[in-house]
Amino acid sequence: MSDLLYFWVVTRKSQPFATVDLNEVVRDVTTDLEARIEQVGGRVEAGQLPTIEAEPLHMRQLLQNLIGNALKFRRPDTKPVIKITAVIGKHPPAPGSRSTAPREMVRLSVSDNGIGFDEKYTERIFQVFQRLHSRAEYEGTGIGLAITRKIVEHHSGEITAKSKPGEGATFIVTLPIKQRKADERL
Repeated sequence: MSDLLYFWVVTRKSQPFATVDLNEVVRDVTTDLEARIEQVGGRVEAGQLPTIEAEPLHMRQLLQNLIGNALKFRRPDTKPVIKITAVIGKHPPAPGSRSTAPREMVRLSVSDNGIGFDEKYTERIFQVFQRLHSRAEYEGTGIGLAITRKIVEHHSGEITAKSKPGEGATFIVTLPIKQRKADERL
């Protein structure tokens, strides 16, 4: 499916939430990207990740985009290392939410030792067709991180990134462990 079509599907169609073991998703994505990982001499290191309520295919796409980007935006003289960690904690309800109870959330961090970027471009990298590099430098459509943001928002979560040029990047995804019932959402 083309990236643009997938972006449209993410924003328009929804599958039921199910129990998703993020450890399993990372294993599957790493297997999918095995040839690319070997080609660049990379490595994916994942800590213990939780099981959450989510759309399984969306979680796969989310992690595939983040790991794939880490492999793509690597420094030519450095073997890419991608580290995935999770911290679970309580977060206050979103502003305007009907619920007043704190939610149990997971904060996933996907860190790499790649080329990094200037944080002044953080918002731009999540917009459709926005690129920081030319297609000649790095392949891609410029829509992967926009898809990632839509997936995270569809799951009532947030995504941001921390980075410095030449020092890699960390994408931080915060997602609920359990989804609220429809009448508890905004």
